[in-house]
Amino acid sequence: MTNMMIDLRTDTVTQPTATMMAAMQQATQGDDSRDGDPTVIKLEALAAARTGKEAGLYMPSGTMTNLVAVLAHTSRAGEILLERGAHMLNTELGGLAAVAGVFYKAIPGTRGAMDETALREAIRPMTRNNFGTALICMENTHNGAGGAVLPLAHMQMVHELAHRHGIPVHTDGARLFNAAVALGVPASEIARHTDSVCFCVSKGLSAPVGSLLCGSRDFIERARPFRRMVGGNMRQAGSIAAAGIVALETMAERLKDDHATAKRLATGLHGINATLVNPADVETNIVRVSVRASGRNASQWVEEFAARGIAVSPADSGSLRFVTHRHIGNDDVGAAIAACAEIWRKR
Repeated sequence: MTNMMIDLRTDTVTQPTATMMAAMQQATQGDDSRDGDPTVIKLEALAAARTGKEAGLYMPSGTMTNLVAVLAHTSRAGEILLERGAHMLNTELGGLAAVAGVFYKAIPGTRGAMDETALREAIRPMTRNNFGTALICMENTHNGAGGAVLPLAHMQMVHELAHRHGIPVHTDGARLFNAAVALGVPASEIARHTDSVCFCVSKGLSAPVGSLLCGSRDFIERARPFRRMVGGNMRQAGSIAAAGIVALETMAERLKDDHATAKRLATGLHGINATLVNPADVETNIVRVSVRASGRNASQWVEEFAARGIAVSPADSGSLRFVTHRHIGNDDVGAAIAACAEIWRKR
């Protein structure tokens, strides 16, 4: 890391590799919003190939890719169904309603997977009194559920159910490649159970900027003007796109190391007190830790960790979120476990 703090807040703090930096220096500098940039075009094609889709669209952030996907699917009308803990619903600042102009309904779920019965009952057709269900969204991995991986059978069920009702499906796959590594399948095997999918290259894949939205050619063409509408068209984007290409070509397989690091962290924290975390729940690189039994809230724990040179995030008032990435090694895990043990003893 570039400072002394052990940063376990998120995997977006990852720094580009030397190979990425070299590629960025050599990248083309076309105007992506006008004639297109060759490097951006290459990244979009690579993203489409990795997800098994026809086309891709490069944007600055995952929040923007989700917003543009909703706009392109719904044209600002109708209701979308999402699992109640979804990032799109809880963390993207109301863009669904404020910008995309859609209603939404939160579906109860388990570890990010929507309850099938509740989902079936929530679907409704357009009538003279309502717009009906316009879109169903999934999230894989599921941030709010501690990096949980949606089972492929669940995704298949949702996709088939939606299509029987003529409803498209979008998947927020910000950490799609973490899910693929955890499941032991190509990302395209996950993406085949959804009409559109987005993923970030700026999290565990370590590129500095960007997310890709992938789907059919027609869908991506519909998405392009919406990208412009929300300010997502970029000019000389070749440099950052070059880092994204390196990320996709070289960084996906190593995500298994982050998963192993997260499991070691969870196991160590569980050893301090079993109420903190169940290591069996840790499938990828996110560890949610409950501090409720300590008698202190998450903000107090964050301050205690910071005083010991470790940055963590509050997940809610009673829990913390630790995220492992390529800059977190065994010594960092050991320091985090030792700090947690010390803080726990101070209850």
